[in-house]
Amino acid sequence: MDSKWWHTAVIYQIYPRSFQDSDGDGIGDLRGIISRLDYLEQLGITAIWLSPVYKSPNDDNGYDISDYQDIMTEFGTMADMDELIAEAKRRNIRIIMDLVVNHTSDEHAWFIEARKGKDNPYRDYYVWRNPVDNEVPNGLKSIFSGPAWEYDEESGQYYLHLFSRKQPDLNWENEKVRREVWDMMNFWLDKGVGGFRMDVIDLIGKIPDQEITGNGPKLHEYLQEMNRETFGKHDVMTVGETWGATPEIAKLYSDPKRGELSMVFQFEHVGLDQQEGKDKWDLKPLDIRELKAVLAKWQTELGEEGWNSLFWNNHDLPRIVSRWGNDTEYRTESAKMFAILLHLMKGTPYIYQGEEIGMTNYPVSGIEEVQDIESINMYRERLEAGYKPEEIIASINAKGRDNARTPMQWDDTPNGGFTTGKPWLHVNPNYTEINVANNLEDPDSVFHCYRKLIALRQEHPIIVWGDFELVNDVPDQVFMYLRRYKGETWIVAANFGGSPVTVERSGLGRTGDILIANYERPSADFTKLELRPYEAFAARLV
Repeated sequence: MDSKWWHTAVIYQIYPRSFQDSDGDGIGDLRGIISRLDYLEQLGITAIWLSPVYKSPNDDNGYDISDYQDIMTEFGTMADMDELIAEAKRRNIRIIMDLVVNHTSDEHAWFIEARKGKDNPYRDYYVWRNPVDNEVPNGLKSIFSGPAWEYDEESGQYYLHLFSRKQPDLNWENEKVRREVWDMMNFWLDKGVGGFRMDVIDLIGKIPDQEITGNGPKLHEYLQEMNRETFGKHDVMTVGETWGATPEIAKLYSDPKRGELSMVFQFEHVGLDQQEGKDKWDLKPLDIRELKAVLAKWQTELGEEGWNSLFWNNHDLPRIVSRWGNDTEYRTESAKMFAILLHLMKGTPYIYQGEEIGMTNYPVSGIEEVQDIESINMYRERLEAGYKPEEIIASINAKGRDNARTPMQWDDTPNGGFTTGKPWLHVNPNYTEINVANNLEDPDSVFHCYRKLIALRQEHPIIVWGDFELVNDVPDQVFMYLRRYKGETWIVAANFGGSPVTVERSGLGRTGDILIANYERPSADFTKLELRPYEAFAARLV
């Protein structure tokens, strides 16, 4: 595999609405991001994945785009965007744009035209079907609850929307649609962006009449065409959001010989705390043994035919320290444990804003406190199905997307320094304790742990290129693995539990240097290793 810049990169995801407000309207914006670039440079990140900043009516917080070549008024102007790209580049940080091309907003000019009638030239930009027995065309469901079909009174047809009814799906079988997308992508590449994160890209090959949504038969043909026509001519990074990917499917996307994407996000580990055959709201406790097996599988099975993306958090997921860690007594220790465990694996790590200071979930007491359309729709649907309100709220507090979207906590001034106005979404009241300013001052903070991990990745090829081996025959709550490269061996050990644990493993020898740890630890003897609650460290084996 030829070495690319993104093999050694660490990507930082910004959710612009919640990062930094510069003008007091309570909504984060591009000038706010520009003002915080020095902080990100200090952290050491290589690129920013920017959640959508395009023109949008905000039915789904920017993932419903009405103009791909303009900026949402709340976020600023195209001049601000150009300045962000330039200022980031000056700090050796690339901007990765969020590419949302499975669907548009129903307020996009294409859909406004398409709605004018069956003979409109834009009609075939979207997926329209006649009613079947005066009902929806088939049983396809929206990911945001209810049928995936919306009836259009004027034309007497239904249009497809796999998400909100205000997010009609594009018809990728139409070559004109693909050409429009290529032109738009080239517009951004010409501006100097560092690549694209591709929202639900595994859905663009859908065959609605057969109720096939993910991994349709023409999906990879479309991606190879996209590569040829757009980013394949540039030194950029591309990552696909692929919820249904297995290692074999991931190789189709990311094998360099196939000419598709740099890497994909796979979500197999994300579903481990939901009940079998149910959706994400039906909770079950995490089985650490399953987590170890899934992550180890993805570390080893791609081989040289694909590349991993490594993540715990994003804008759609609850905060990992609250989800699988301990966000009270051992918040700092468990936040660092997750960081050490992930960042020393093979692949490109992603940090979601606030993760690097150990931000936590924000529990709500009622649906009136919730902004997220997915959570609100689920609440209504489950209420009608007979669930108790407190049961539904418990699921939202565990898995709801607002948990990740509360404003960034910069300091202990009002609203955590995010805005001088009224924030668009509640600020977590723990901002007085958990904030960037406190983290920067404390050399033993979560921030400085992330900073050190990023520096280690730049300095040691073993992290980027080394083989991975899961260490078995350890207690269930212990996640231990080896990295090997050119005669060197590192070991990473983590106690995934809130109680101490002893590991007895002969044959691993003693350590040399402790490379990073979340507790004071001068050395480790692997014939009998004592691990404190949520303890994690990496060491060079001798």
